[in-house]
Amino acid sequence: MGKLLIRADDLGYSEGANYGIAKSVKEGLIKSVGFMVNMPSSVHGFNLLKDEKVCLGQHTNICIGKPITDPKLIPSITNEVGEFKSSKEYRAAKEDFVVLDEVILEIEAQYQRYKEIVGDDPHYFEGHAVASVNFFKGLEIVAKRHHLKYIPFSLNPTLIGKTMTYVSMDSMKADYEPKKSMIDMVNHPHEDGCDVFVCHPAFLDAYLIKSSSLLWPRPLEVEMLCDKEIIAYVYQSGHSLLTYDDL
Repeated sequence: MGKLLIRADDLGYSEGANYGIAKSVKEGLIKSVGFMVNMPSSVHGFNLLKDEKVCLGQHTNICIGKPITDPKLIPSITNEVGEFKSSKEYRAAKEDFVVLDEVILEIEAQYQRYKEIVGDDPHYFEGHAVASVNFFKGLEIVAKRHHLKYIPFSLNPTLIGKTMTYVSMDSMKADYEPKKSMIDMVNHPHEDGCDVFVCHPAFLDAYLIKSSSLLWPRPLEVEMLCDKEIIAYVYQSGHSLLTYDDL
């Protein structure tokens, strides 16, 4: 039998994201949650889950909202109004414009904010995906500094601890059907490691609609993760359901 890890990203992004993730934890399959700590809705999101048994990690964000660091100290990743440059700007860039020393300042600041909100270290440490080698290098540096479990973002097989992980994140595909993707993963596990299903469950609110390029899959993922037939299918498969604490 295989090993499965089902993870939700973007807790804290907005109240709609928070409510969707909370429902997916309390009524569904989510056991690992990536937490954005720089957003106005961050504390709201944590409060929804603080009494739940969930593996909470730091979902480090440098492309949405305002930084925790003074923007004057991190000009390579902020714009003229002191907010992060958008994910669109990262995608359009011909070269990595992120200055390593600057991004380390913000990664460290978000780590300290995480500890202030949660009262503990993150169970895992990773980044809201942008196309920047220096961002991921900075994450690895800060993770080593504080002895945190760094989770590289890669759709290629990746060794975490002693476990090979195989990430599935189909939400950006035009023909994405969350139920089909989950069933496919359950039916075709990698016997030599752990299959990781990354999703972004949320109820759409005004902030998400205005700021995110990933919209319609979010509520569909809430529906899938809480679907009683899908839950039964996953559990009856005989696969082990893991969190990052198990890797």
